[in-house]
Amino acid sequence: MTAPKTPIWQSIADSLRHEMAQGLYPPGAKLPTEAELASRFGVNRHTVRHALAALAEAGLVLARRGAGVFVAARPEDYPLGRRVRFAQNIRSSGRTPSRRITRLETRPATADEAEALGLGAGAPVHVVEGVSLADAQPLAVFRSVFPAARLPGFLAAMDGQDSVSAALAACGVVDFTRAETRITAKLADALTALALRLPEGAALLRTEAVNVDRGGVRIEFGTTWFAGDRVALTVNEGEAASPDRHEERLASGFEKTG
Repeated sequence: MTAPKTPIWQSIADSLRHEMAQGLYPPGAKLPTEAELASRFGVNRHTVRHALAALAEAGLVLARRGAGVFVAARPEDYPLGRRVRFAQNIRSSGRTPSRRITRLETRPATADEAEALGLGAGAPVHVVEGVSLADAQPLAVFRSVFPAARLPGFLAAMDGQDSVSAALAACGVVDFTRAETRITAKLADALTALALRLPEGAALLRTEAVNVDRGGVRIEFGTTWFAGDRVALTVNEGEAASPDRHEERLASGFEKTG
């Protein structure tokens, strides 16, 4: 009895899987285009597309709209503690941190921002928005909101740099800690997906956090949307059990970015 033949698409998928396992295409690397793979294996692009779809279903590759197909990277641990500092977290993992600031503005607080910061309705707040990167790869989109009356010179201190901690120190806030954090699952909308180089609808982890100064005064309400395939948020159990612990809550289900 003749043994069944292995489908060509499966052979292509197996070959690419083997090359990824050998490190020829390391995590984060871009695979050749469909046309290049079709030429290499002597097949049509539909067959290549079938093979790539099988690898994607297995979680081995990710297709990014307009960019190509990339080898899936293992999510890096990102500790959430009372003194969360983006640059410190990224450097500790052996990568180079950077931030691209996209917005510096003073405006009235939204209802949620006013409540989080203990401000009156419509009180002025400073807003900083941008993208956080590790080794030039986007990890998260963030928005940080600060009470303008408490930190009148904050935006001037932020001008020309990307460090919130340095700007706060310039305004007299030499230390701050995280009072609470809320974690929810979201799906990337078009703009967030574009900033993170992800397909629309990709899984995100959103954190909403309140930071306080040494006197316990609320100075920052931050919202961060992490790329779910690049970051694993971790919580230090020792800190979570401390008397002044921060709060960690995970909401089930996925919603569009908000």
